[in-house]
Amino acid sequence: MKTLLTGLWLGATLIGGVAQAQTRIGEASTEFRLLGANNKVVIERLADPKLPNVACYASFAKTGGIKGSLGVATDPSKFGLSCVATGPVQLPAGLPHRQQIGSISASLLVKHFDLYRFVDPDHKAVVYLLISTKIIHGSPANAVSAVAVTP
Repeated sequence: MKTLLTGLWLGATLIGGVAQAQTRIGEASTEFRLLGANNKVVIERLADPKLPNVACYASFAKTGGIKGSLGVATDPSKFGLSCVATGPVQLPAGLPHRQQIGSISASLLVKHFDLYRFVDPDHKAVVYLLISTKIIHGSPANAVSAVAVTP
């Protein structure tokens, strides 16, 4: 049953065109665990598929121990977000005002962190929002970062 649900969730995510977390930049142990991996903070880079000169960096807590080592632990909704322009940022024609562009798994089935892009045309900026979600209901945990559009 878990395999079926995992397959359905992965299929829905891929069909929806949402990129998964792309590159693990690094991690730092935060708490020693006698059995299994230590608790840690992980940094991952998510690229905006429509804006190639924007990179978002998300840091988040990963639960260790036996459950964490087996991949069945639910990670806490503690994370940060910073997005940077690595070159000129131009908005392509037809870019949606709001679009989900990435996702990071925070548990086997129940929770993940979603990255959304919003366009602020009044101030010529692109705003990124990272939120924690659950299948049943969303969580209020969130982080925001903005990148200026090049004139």
